[in-house]
Amino acid sequence: MAPQRFHEQFDHIQRSLPDVPLTMGPDDSAGFLYEKGVVLVRDGEEAGFVEDTVRTHFTETQGLVPDHVRRIGPQAGRTGVTRIRVGDPAEGEDTVPHALRAVREAEDRQGRRLVGRNHVVHIAPVNACPGDEPVPAPRTEPANPAPAEGGYDPGTAVGVLVVDTGLVHDHRSYPLLAHTTGDTQLTETDDHGVLRQYVGHGTFIAGLLAAVAPNTDITVRGTLNDAGAVLESEFGALLFEAVDRDGWPDIISLSAGTPSADHDGLIGLDAFMRELREQRTLLVAAAGNNGCDTPFWPAAYAALPEYADCVLSVGALRADGESGACFTNHGPWVRVHAPGERLTSALTGFVTPVPYVYQHSTYDTCRFGADYPCTCQYPRHTGVLSEGRESTGAKPDQVMFEGLAQWSGTSFATPVAAGLVAARMTAYRERDPRAAGAALLADATERAEVRGAHVPALRPPTWRPVPAVIPAVPA
Repeated sequence: MAPQRFHEQFDHIQRSLPDVPLTMGPDDSAGFLYEKGVVLVRDGEEAGFVEDTVRTHFTETQGLVPDHVRRIGPQAGRTGVTRIRVGDPAEGEDTVPHALRAVREAEDRQGRRLVGRNHVVHIAPVNACPGDEPVPAPRTEPANPAPAEGGYDPGTAVGVLVVDTGLVHDHRSYPLLAHTTGDTQLTETDDHGVLRQYVGHGTFIAGLLAAVAPNTDITVRGTLNDAGAVLESEFGALLFEAVDRDGWPDIISLSAGTPSADHDGLIGLDAFMRELREQRTLLVAAAGNNGCDTPFWPAAYAALPEYADCVLSVGALRADGESGACFTNHGPWVRVHAPGERLTSALTGFVTPVPYVYQHSTYDTCRFGADYPCTCQYPRHTGVLSEGRESTGAKPDQVMFEGLAQWSGTSFATPVAAGLVAARMTAYRERDPRAAGAALLADATERAEVRGAHVPALRPPTWRPVPAVIPAVPA
């Protein structure tokens, strides 16, 4: 874990959700974010039971008046979940852990989880702990992975839905994205013309997908435009909205999620995941960037038997492809690893150069304890959010983006894996994305070392390993 980066990112996410008091869990050690003073339950009888149980517990043990425990709306409708206020978020202590304990005995009797935290779901390179921030690629640096052979045929193209931040306005000027459709980024720059944090994230992902699998119809939905963060209680509805708008695609590429103390998924995603199971769509999801083995949802659904065929969880290999990137989450719930460090793709189009100011500083040593020149350390950055910067007088670093960039995170290993599934569908004329994904894994003979385990690795033919040396900072 990396608490310093986690705390820096917490403030950024809290500003993006100004009306939602957030706190950290399970303690102050960089686990996950959730709504303070609120729990999430399934609507109906379960909600009434939880409400009564928590009210009784708090009245007897905390001295709270019953009105402090109540449902707050609006309910999420199709997702079947509702929020219950279990305390005053303005008070110092968060009451959610007390409420969860109050219901545990009843859950044990019923053999089913009834209540959970209302997590903040965020794009994986945020993950309240970014893999890194993008750096401009040298003008002579080609895309990596390079564009694969083969053209685009709208009659046979594989449909891929990217649920992320929206596309930059000039994305079509990048040849690989000429036929990509979807939402444009709501606001790309601030009042000073500086690129906002995580703008270009969805564009970068679409560029990677198109490079690995040219015969794809890529639609990018800006579901996570607002700093890449959304409450779990809203996330399921947003996913439904994305598939309802465009129809269920062959593949969903999702570089977002959250860790959780629960090991059976997210209550807010129950309805969406059940419907996914009944479709033919394959969900390819990022494993997250906390550098730990804590399950990251929805990627971790891949480890649940009922979802094993419809979810592919993806971790990140480091730049040389030999082992796991320092930041990648890992464990038996991660099905496969793909290149995810210092990939090169389109952050913006090629029309208008735009400045960017770094938010986080790099470290003197890897924040996850790795012993190779990882993105924690290089290229060197001084960021706006870093603690102690004002006392030293250090100014944040600024760069100019005008096309390709290098970026790292499981967010980007995910579209690489999704692209390989799509490419296999084209090569074998396979119309079932789940069958294509299963065959891809079955044929994956390459391995990589990740935290002492030898795990399946997918390396695109056009991807070039980058030697583990300190990279030069582009001028």
